[in-house]
Amino acid sequence: MYKSKTLKNGLRIVTEYIPYVRSVSLGFWVYNGSRNEDKDNNGISHFIEHMLFKGTENRTAKDIAESIDSIGGQLNAFTAKEYTCYYTKTLDTHLDLGIDVLSDMLFHSKIDQKDIDVERKVILEEINMYEDSPEELVHDILSETVWSGNSLGYPILGTKESLDKINRPEILRHMQHYYTPPNTVIAIAGNFEYDAVVALLEEKFQNWEAGNHHQSVYTNTVFKNDIVFRAKDTEQTHMCIGFEGIEQGDENIYDLLVVNSIFGGGMSSRLFQKIREEKGLAYSIYSYPSSYKHAGLFTIYAGMNPSQMGEVVKLISEEIHLLKKDKIGDEELRKAKEQLKGNYILGLESTSSRMNSIGKSELLLRKIKTPDEIINRINAITVDSAATMIDKIFNNIQLSICVVGTMEKDIDLKKVISF
Repeated sequence: MYKSKTLKNGLRIVTEYIPYVRSVSLGFWVYNGSRNEDKDNNGISHFIEHMLFKGTENRTAKDIAESIDSIGGQLNAFTAKEYTCYYTKTLDTHLDLGIDVLSDMLFHSKIDQKDIDVERKVILEEINMYEDSPEELVHDILSETVWSGNSLGYPILGTKESLDKINRPEILRHMQHYYTPPNTVIAIAGNFEYDAVVALLEEKFQNWEAGNHHQSVYTNTVFKNDIVFRAKDTEQTHMCIGFEGIEQGDENIYDLLVVNSIFGGGMSSRLFQKIREEKGLAYSIYSYPSSYKHAGLFTIYAGMNPSQMGEVVKLISEEIHLLKKDKIGDEELRKAKEQLKGNYILGLESTSSRMNSIGKSELLLRKIKTPDEIINRINAITVDSAATMIDKIFNNIQLSICVVGTMEKDIDLKKVISF
């Protein structure tokens, strides 16, 4: 059962009580990510995430880590394009400690310049590690390509050039703008006593003032068509083909999820069965949708020997052509819907996934759908609604291709991609 409460300062609290578990997951969600940045401070949101673990007025960095480690819990954080989340997962008897540690990090982090200088080196190594992982790098290059000129295309880690410009005043200024009560959601899922927890949260957060609050308002994006190749001396060539997707909150996302499941979303998908299992041309091939405010992307990824790239692209084109021509049959749709429902329901058994679901939904959409609502929406998908989604996504108008590795010189991707 979901409950929500908004404090006078605009801070939102959303909870889901699950009485039959012994764990509780807690997340502090801040509506701030790389999309809130510009070229000069790109990477600052991720930098702030690191800095909040470097010590507070009450705890050293080691104390922060040990406080949760010592009770067998988990403490971590992640930064995305539109938000940052700090979270704990503990036994239900230690939720108050999780709240104390995360609130201490949020309100009392020292953000010392010497720690900033050390962490800058750490993040530079993280960027170098990413550059050495072409199978991950190619996805970022695709985002930069299709949303060129828009902050949605910026890398979450930032760049070596932008990191050099990030200093303590800039970090504090950014936090004053975006780390505010109206921009924050506290999400809790698991076994806990609601009244006691809300009272504790009110005590810790009721005096938090909005200050110089900047609302996260994202402008419409324009999808760019392009073909980008980045040469790297690798054994495999890594390729992403991107199509314009659908935006966050669009009710038709479930139709797209079903189409993705059939086309390239798993081991039984058409792409995997044809290109890996039948032809043996790629070790990894899959597709997935990404949705953001006013923007969406549908990505096909393949990793293969450079000599096989032309054939792989040709087979991907053929599978898209077949999908557009013959659409999806009743039995194939039924199986995909069952798969989607099964994956969703199994995910509900984890308090951390449920905390992620309600926290992200409240932060980005200001509403939380019940499991029954989601299952009913999946059940409502028809052959015709799936066909409409296929025609919407797969077209030759909005299409970009990015390749990292080595590529045969005689391949003309513009000519090969045709459906």
